[in-house]
Amino acid sequence: MARKGFTLVELLVVIAIIGILVALLL
Repeated sequence: MARKGFTLVELLVVIAIIGILVALLL
């Protein structure tokens, strides 16, 4: 399976992780 870029699900997961990390840092 060749993959190009991110899927919508992966993008949402990345955003969620970043949001959690930012919340922990604040």
